[in-house]
Amino acid sequence: MAPQPQPQPANQNPPQTMTLTNQLMGKFKPAKIFKGAVEATPPPSPGGRTSSNGPKHITGISFDDRGDQVITAAEDETFRLPLKTLHSKKYGVDLPRFTHKNTSIVHASTKEDDTVRYHSLHDNKYLQYFKGHKDRVVSLEVSPVDDCFMSGSMDKTVRLWDLRTPTCRGLLALPSTPIVTYDLSGLVFAVAVNHYSRILLYDHASFDKAPFLTITLEDPTLSLISYPPRPIYMTSMSFSSNGKYLLVGCSGDAHYILDSFEGHLLAKLEGHTGLERRRMGTPPSIEPSKGNSGEEVCWTPDSKYVISGSLDGKIAIWDVQDLPTREGPIDLKVPPLRLQPLASLEGHPGPSRCVRFNPRYAMMCTAGAELAFWLPDKSADDDEVARELLKKKVP
Repeated sequence: MAPQPQPQPANQNPPQTMTLTNQLMGKFKPAKIFKGAVEATPPPSPGGRTSSNGPKHITGISFDDRGDQVITAAEDETFRLPLKTLHSKKYGVDLPRFTHKNTSIVHASTKEDDTVRYHSLHDNKYLQYFKGHKDRVVSLEVSPVDDCFMSGSMDKTVRLWDLRTPTCRGLLALPSTPIVTYDLSGLVFAVAVNHYSRILLYDHASFDKAPFLTITLEDPTLSLISYPPRPIYMTSMSFSSNGKYLLVGCSGDAHYILDSFEGHLLAKLEGHTGLERRRMGTPPSIEPSKGNSGEEVCWTPDSKYVISGSLDGKIAIWDVQDLPTREGPIDLKVPPLRLQPLASLEGHPGPSRCVRFNPRYAMMCTAGAELAFWLPDKSADDDEVARELLKKKVP
């Protein structure tokens, strides 16, 4: 029997913690906004045209395992730590992911070639090149338990790698561009395939065999908006910390939560504006597309809440602690629970294209044209509670 997604073993000596609550989640505010986090777009030359895409954006955020370091990658071909800016003008940089050392990352390229690069932040040198993809890498994830990682590309393949060798150790050929993620035990990984609306779950130890579970993502409520219903375009995935749920981020105006054991569609997260478009006034295209989506939605570390950015700059927070339980055969006609945000936070300037919650501390980052660090508002009535939360780690 194939392994099921499993939670990480409990720490024998867990850090002092404080539980995130609905009250506290609604009190997050930007504590600092970094206006110079992306190089400014140069003014047009006399008689030249301005860029139709507007200002350059941060495209990716990653925290290290301990939550002590955060790195961003941007369209200005830089990746930045709080006190250091590094350039990748030749290759471009996207999808930065810390390895299990906070002094090194892997990242995708945006030009020159489609190589994944292993980079030392300490001395600003490349440690390894992972070659093989024939088109741009659009999904990149590091195993939570070892030195393996996965990449999904527009060449319709998933490649499995090990940081210790440049040779691809596994290859999956798919019918469409794939999105990848690991569960927190590292025993299972999931591959989403757009245009077919399928999510495939594999046993990492026998990835060369057929997936042990195939999930169809179909939302019957979309037929209430248009018929035929507009297809869903999946742009990211992540398992909950207990392994029971799979969060599917989409470029449209909804994200989804699935049961990762049987594949039931449990919840539809609404109330934000999807990042399929670059500007609010632009009408959606006939065919759905990735747009600027992919990094804007995540769980909190305890998986009690889901946080998402929005084209209008707001940060939506959904309480997902009371998801329905479904068993038995899959019925694609059963509508999901439709959830509206617990809170819709304001304060991020421009589209909130990237959102990440710190894995251990009560803070989150949002990014677009600028970078913002968010903390619970210490001026709230329960000032002492908020102060203590900032000192403690999130379970």
